[in-house]
This record gives sequence, structure tokens and C-alpha cells, in this order.
Amino acid sequence: MWYALGALAVVLGAGTIGYWILGLAPLTALYQTVITVSTVGFREDFRVDAASEIFTIVLVLAGVGTVLYAFSELLETLIEGQLSDLVGRRRMDRHIEQLHDHVVVCGWGRIGRAVARNLTAAGQALVVVDMEPARLAGLDIPYVVGDATEDDVLRQAGIERARGLAAVTSNDATNVYLSLSGRSLAPNLFIVARARLADSEPKLLRAGADRVINPQAIGGARAAAFLMQPHVAEFVDVVIHGLDVEFKLAEIHVTDTSTFAGQSVRDAHIRDATGALVLAVRHRDGHFVTNPDPNSVISPGQVLIAIGTGDQLTALETLAAPPARHP
Repeated sequence: MWYALGALAVVLGAGTIGYWILGLAPLTALYQTVITVSTVGFREDFRVDAASEIFTIVLVLAGVGTVLYAFSELLETLIEGQLSDLVGRRRMDRHIEQLHDHVVVCGWGRIGRAVARNLTAAGQALVVVDMEPARLAGLDIPYVVGDATEDDVLRQAGIERARGLAAVTSNDATNVYLSLSGRSLAPNLFIVARARLADSEPKLLRAGADRVINPQAIGGARAAAFLMQPHVAEFVDVVIHGLDVEFKLAEIHVTDTSTFAGQSVRDAHIRDATGALVLAVRHRDGHFVTNPDPNSVISPGQVLIAIGTGDQLTALETLAAPPARHP
């Protein structure tokens, strides 16, 4: 449609310039061009000579076909709903431009749908990227149609303002490339990548992924857990993913301005102050300490794994990472 409208503009401009050269005023030249290419032909507003006749013949031959082509494309666009799609696409692009701290999900397969479903349930904003328009048709989540391995497509999804990237396509090589691209475009991005083959896991980590998931390995571990301790496995699933339970698990990051920084677990009185229970502490080097000793000191950079209600966990997070004060 845009090509057709561009061609029409060229014909109108050329016709106006031509009649202006032949002696008509600019507005009269435009009027003469319009009535000529539209085949209306009210009357000639100038003296007809051989040059003007030849020019008019050429303009009719070139202009009438262009006008018919432009109107047919416009009509087809309106009939097929492409115009509304364009308007909707532009509206979605503006919405994506306003997103911050969202997650970009690359790959709208079974894994991608599961990731999006859980993120949406948790209230996390996200943008989906996939190459197949048919897969994304009717999706009520912001999405971008394109090859996620292209930097421009990732930028269109707001990768530079995102908090995380889920590279969950069905191709390990694509996920490796996505990890590289995501890390180069947003160095602080948290990247989770899918691996179909065990050999791909170290490659994904070297490419920049923070965590690698192997659906087959995870499925096997969950099956074994249900066989050995079904109630424990189900309880953990409900606490982590369930939306209808009172208690939840959460990770709380301790910052430099934390109320707890420099205090022991006992002196911090976390349970008394918030009601939440700290189950484990993850140190800067990555190792976990479960059921931390009351005399152990809480330091900035540690992560507290806690359980409690939503309000209790919010109170704990406020104390562990209070908002910065602006002068």
C-alpha cells in the first residue's frame, strides 16, 4: 500500500511540475493533473498545443494505471483488516517502548508459553519474540514478529530496558547466539537459556547465560522427586508457583543500605520485625547456608531465601533493600 501511495505521489508531483513548465500556475497545474489522472477531465484550463497534448497522453497512460493500483491496494488493505493491524502494531510498539524491567521471551513454543504463563501469573511484564506470525496471532501479550538473533528485533522488544531474557527456542545454536546478543546489548541482563542437549549447557554459560535449563533433566528430576517424596515435592511446587496459598518463597537481596547489614541473624530480629522466616542465605561466592546460625553476620550482597505471606515478604524486602533517598 505504501509503495502504491508513493507511486501516486510521484505521478501527481511529476504532472504538476510538467503543467507548471507548460505555463500553468502551480495550483492550476495540480488541478489539471488531478482531473487528468482521475479521468474526470472537466475542461482544460490552458491553451492546448502539441507539447501539452503529448504530455497529457503520457500522464494519462502512467497516471490512470497508478491511480487504479493505489486505490485497489487501499481497498484490499481495508477489506483484509491490514489497516487495523497496522494501527494495532503501532499501538503495541508504543506500549513496548514504555516498558522497563520486563522480560523478553524468545521462542513461542511449549516452553515459551509455560514461561510466559508463569511470569504473567506473577505480575511480571514481558514481550514475546517469534518468527512465525501465525503463532502470535490473537496473543494478548506484547509481541514482536521477527528473527530474535537480529539486534534490531531485540531492540524493538526493549532488550536494553529489560531485566531478563529467556532464550527458549527449540534450537541450541540459536539460544547460544541469543545469549551472546543479549549480553552484548545489555550487560546487566539476567539470561536464562534452554538447552536440548547436555553438551550445549557449558556453551550457553560461556556465551553469557546466567542459568541454563534442560527440560528433559528437570522433568526427570521432578518425576524422581514425586516418586520418592510426593508430598514434599508438591508442597514446594505449591509454595513457589501456587497463586492460592498464603505462604510463598522469595529471594531478598541485601543492599548496602539494608537495616540488617552488619548485624547477626539473631540481632536483626527478622522474624519479630516482619513475621517472615529465613530458610537459607546465599553468599557472594554462590554457596548456600541453610538454617543459618543465629550468630552469622548478614552482609551486603547476600541473598536471603525466606518464606512468609505476601505482606511479610514485602516488609522483609523493604528492610533488606530500602529505597534510595534522593536529596
